[in-house]
Amino acid sequence: MTNYEYLSGLNNAQNEAVLYLDGPLLIVAGAGSGKTKVLTSRIAHIIKQKKAYPSQILSVTFTNKAAKEMGNRVSRILKNEAVGLSWLGTFHSICAKLLRKHAAAVGLNSNFTIIDQDDQIRLIKNICKGENIDIKKLAPKYILSIIDKWKNKGLYPDQVNINKKDLYEKIVLPIYKIYQKKLLDLNTCDFGDLMLHCVNMLENNKDIREIYSKNFKYILVDEYQDTNFIQSKWLNILAENNMNICCVGDDDQSIYSWRGAEIKNFLEFDKIYENTKVIRLEENYRSSENILEVASKLISNNQNRVGKNLKSTLAKGDLVTLNCYKNGKDEATGVGDQIENDLKKKYSLNNIAILVRAIFQTREFEERFLKVGLPYRILGGIKFYERAEIKDCVAYLRLIHQNKDNLAFERIVNNPKRAVGESTIKIINEHSKKNSTSLETSSRNLIELNLIKPKAKLGLTFFLNLLEKWRNDLKNKNTNHVKLLQIVLDESGYSALLKNKKDIENENRLENIKELLNAMKEFDNLESFLDHVALATSIDQDWQGEKVNLMTMHSSKGLEFDVVFLPGWEEGLFPHQKSIEEKGQNGLEEERRLAYVGITRARKKALISFSMNRFYQGDWIDSMVSRFIDELPEVNLEKNTFFQENTEEDFEFNQDYEAENEIRSPGWARYQKRIK
Repeated sequence: MTNYEYLSGLNNAQNEAVLYLDGPLLIVAGAGSGKTKVLTSRIAHIIKQKKAYPSQILSVTFTNKAAKEMGNRVSRILKNEAVGLSWLGTFHSICAKLLRKHAAAVGLNSNFTIIDQDDQIRLIKNICKGENIDIKKLAPKYILSIIDKWKNKGLYPDQVNINKKDLYEKIVLPIYKIYQKKLLDLNTCDFGDLMLHCVNMLENNKDIREIYSKNFKYILVDEYQDTNFIQSKWLNILAENNMNICCVGDDDQSIYSWRGAEIKNFLEFDKIYENTKVIRLEENYRSSENILEVASKLISNNQNRVGKNLKSTLAKGDLVTLNCYKNGKDEATGVGDQIENDLKKKYSLNNIAILVRAIFQTREFEERFLKVGLPYRILGGIKFYERAEIKDCVAYLRLIHQNKDNLAFERIVNNPKRAVGESTIKIINEHSKKNSTSLETSSRNLIELNLIKPKAKLGLTFFLNLLEKWRNDLKNKNTNHVKLLQIVLDESGYSALLKNKKDIENENRLENIKELLNAMKEFDNLESFLDHVALATSIDQDWQGEKVNLMTMHSSKGLEFDVVFLPGWEEGLFPHQKSIEEKGQNGLEEERRLAYVGITRARKKALISFSMNRFYQGDWIDSMVSRFIDELPEVNLEKNTFFQENTEEDFEFNQDYEAENEIRSPGWARYQKRIK
């Protein structure tokens, strides 16, 4: 029984996980411990042992990519025996398949459609219009996030108990009721409905439930730590007959609570399923011993975890580097210089990653890399100067600087909304072409000729008057280009649009704009800044060949690189202040898990850094080193920047900089006291 080829490369724990086929099983799979190999080998073994036909195995993943990879691996092992593995896919794809078969049970026809986010937003807008709800104050995306939260908890509108202290929930619940009715009337559902309807169908139809709970002799779930309430409930229903459910995951990598994931599903697995067998995969095949020990020591400070003792199968490797820099700009310069002067000789750029806590942090790295010609890509995001809110701000500045900039005019004349719609812009364009004038000049002419509709005329006049005011402001010596953008954002209504709109994405947009203001301070005037932006956006960044990877820590989940830089380890930034304020100890522990994920992306080198000062929201702030750095084991660290003991005046800064008094901040002094 144990002579199959797919078992030959397994360690003892992996082998045990594959062979255990009777009853519920929780596989605690540490980072880089070969969980995908275990899952695919387990599916192969179930079929080889004739414990179930392929059609009797339910295997669930979170992404289509993971499902495809798993299917390919099983096919390579079993060849023709894998035919019929029809229930391998994502939660949503499998639920959609089930609903197609039993749509009538939830009031749908079998040919129902699944709407995307754009359609959802359009529907919510129509409902808000009918209910006289101002979407400028309560964004459709935010309304949908609340509805999605309720659906993740398995709640239809009539099952929701609103938090009476939450004003938004009071407003959203009536919208949710109308929204669900309209979805049914349109014979459609959203992604949240796929799970919600499926659970409802199984709960309320014993005959349907029995068909599938009996059919699925084995259930396998990948990344179980990322499941939400409704997903866990769905699995529980389907497993009730055979109870052969195997869930694989790592509680130390649970970093998605913000999108509904509930770590307690993982932590309380043995309470949900009696007689659970727990197997820990503790041999790491990815990271060197030093990297792994740093990560393990850090995560051991969390209280809410199953616990494991992860050991590297690789050599000791390089010590984890801890660097301090004067400021964020020097941090980007230092990282770039290390890559250019040292690392790219030893490693492919494709195998070098910079993982940031917040997306606005990429700006300083992008600026540096563009300057020195170091190719890079942004994974899971958009390059800084290509982000919509940044392009909007730059368009305002371009038009103020140059009144003939038609592209900038078109972008912001109705942004925010000023009743200057497409028909009005068409009229302006036609007049411009006919008379060979700029769009701005044409607008003024059309207003004088009274050829613009009253409502649009009012909005257009308001905009043109603001342009003149801003140009005069810039001529005023007391208003520099940075102050100008702040005035523009306030007086145009752009700031109010972002601040007043309750939208989960707006925090990032505001952070990006604040970072743009920081960037502008590096230039003497508006013209030089605009020249810089033009150069930055015109450079072909889609170079063939190798590129350094820039991304958030959240986006790095599931990836691995030879070299990983982890900048910005400062209190307030990492751990993020908002996470701690909103979730307290649970938020802090999730931030620590995020740090663990970041470190364990590294195979050979991990480099952590922080800055003593950061320019933030227009001011230099004194940074305090992240509490996480205190939790790293000294024996596995190489600290490159220190005050010499009892010689505070002799500061050594990476051997690359001349020390200045201004960099000896209280934050740095506090750090020195903590490490001594």
